[in-house]
Order: sequence, then structure tokens, then C-alpha cells
Amino acid sequence: MELQVKNASGAATGQISVADETFTRPFNETLVHQAVVAYLAGGRAGTRAQKTRAEVRGGGLKPWRQKGTGRARAGTTRGPLWRGGGVTFAARPQDHTQKLNRKMYRAAMRAIFSELLRQERLLLVDALDFPEIKTKHMIAQLANLGLTEQRRVLLVTESVDLNLYLSARNLRGVAVSDVVGLDPVTLVGSDTVVMTVGALQRVGEWLA
Repeated sequence: MELQVKNASGAATGQISVADETFTRPFNETLVHQAVVAYLAGGRAGTRAQKTRAEVRGGGLKPWRQKGTGRARAGTTRGPLWRGGGVTFAARPQDHTQKLNRKMYRAAMRAIFSELLRQERLLLVDALDFPEIKTKHMIAQLANLGLTEQRRVLLVTESVDLNLYLSARNLRGVAVSDVVGLDPVTLVGSDTVVMTVGALQRVGEWLA
């Protein structure tokens, strides 16, 4: 499979060959959904906690006598019906992690990249070079690539580029990642994914 490569000015500079078995997979919606849910679940802290009536401080004294007051009988001021009382079904800290084995995760990522190519949402560039931190330079490059109207753009490089990250940090809807930091949620949620040739080659090796 041949993919077109552009330079920073938006002009085509050549083509690159990628493996069909990696980038032409059918879209498996069920598997991709499972990968997305597992990723989001892994980001949950799971630290919420509430107190039952047995754990709330106080309430040991019967608030009024059992009979003769005309009021409903009560044995504690810390029951669930009382202000300041315990919770009936109190939440407990829990681990929300969902198991997704490596084979399934890679299959989901192959399906995502294949769908991005089919929908022409994956754009290849020869390099994303930023010798200095310059947001104006980033805006100009996005304009050259015709991406100024896109709501969410993901820039992917082979390794972490601090100048690139800092140049894009102040732009709404523009995210930067290296190959190691890619995740299914960001890929699926991006209108356009801009990748360097080196990054795509690393992805191809990873998902082969």
C-alpha cells in the first residue's frame, strides 16, 4: 500500500510503502469500543468513599423517648433519613481496571489506523521540525496543511519533541504525542492525525 507524503509547506514530496496486513484491516467496532472503554476505565482513580450509619461519628444517644411525643420513633440521629446521617448503600473504593490482552489491543489499534486511512484522516509529513518554540510557526504549518478549520488535530512524532509540544500547547484542539504515548481514545477523537514518516514506520513495526 502506497501513501502520499507531504512536506511542511503542504506540497507532495513522494510516497511511502506500508504493510497491507497492518493498515487495511476492516473496522471492528466491538473491539475498538472495548479498547476505548478499557483505556478510559484505567484512568479512573476509584477512590470515592462514603460512610454508612455505623461509620458516621455520633448518634449513640436516643434523640427522644420511644412513646408519648407524637413523633415517629427514632433510635439514632445518624440513620440514612437524617441530615448528617450515613448513606444507605455507601460507595467503596474500587479498581475499575478492565483486562484487555496485548493481542486484542494491537488488533484494535490496527483497525483504528486502517479506518483513519480509509476516511483520509491520516496525513503523512516528512518531518515536524521546530528549532525554536514558536506558536506562530505552528499556526503557519497547520495552515499550509489545510488544518486550520479542524476542531481536533493530533500531531504524532517518532519521539518526544519539547519544542513541538510547547509550540502547540496554547492552541485549542491541537494535541502532540509520540508513538509510545498513542492511545485509542485520542486517535478516534481526532478529526485529523498528522504523523511523520518515522512515526508511521515505528507504528508499523509495533503493530506488525
